Amino acid sequence: MNFTNAQDSLNVLQDISLELSEGQSIGIIGSSGCGKTTLLQILAGLETPSSGSVYFNETNLSVNKKTKFAQLRPSLFGFVYQFHYLLEDLTLFENCELSFQILKSKDHLANHASIMAIFEELGIAHLKDSYPFTLSGGERQRAAIARAVAHKPTFLLMDEPTGNLDNDNAAIIQALTINLSKKLNMGIIVATHDLSYAEQLDDVYKIENSKLHKVEHE
Repeated sequence: MNFTNAQDSLNVLQDISLELSEGQSIGIIGSSGCGKTTLLQILAGLETPSSGSVYFNETNLSVNKKTKFAQLRPSLFGFVYQFHYLLEDLTLFENCELSFQILKSKDHLANHASIMAIFEELGIAHLKDSYPFTLSGGERQRAAIARAVAHKPTFLLMDEPTGNLDNDNAAIIQALTINLSKKLNMGIIVATHDLSYAEQLDDVYKIENSKLHKVEHE
């Protein structure tokens, strides 16, 4: 897979190859601007590679991507970013319900149970009726994770999910996401500057000079 920034004629990613299985966790490290976020966006179909393809099992998602990716993306992927992007005028529970509305799931009892199970797992069940602006940074990020995984996606893509948190809250989020990956058999890819986080994951890759290199655990 390759990605070229057409505006600057810059090769952001070159000869990239990456495979992720359910239940596997991967860390992507590298300097700012090296292409970590771009790689996540390509995997999720939010950016189009200049060449190469993205496959899910035997399905080439890069072919006729407007229909294939649009149909599969809501169930395939959950997203967590450095900023929580919660809607401030909705409660935490209502924010999480949005995922099921996108999926057009009308099994409200099952949806409710799934949301509350994730809230319990993340330790925020008592905050389900709270609004984001009333919460701490760590609580908001837990809610963002809950929204991303309540519908049980196959993969969770996270872009600097602990970048805005202090060390204690970052450690909590790290442990929670790794635990969720194993418990839900969900593949996760984390783009991060936090080497201590990356080293807890199954595999670590570094983007350097537009290339992706596997980093051996110490």
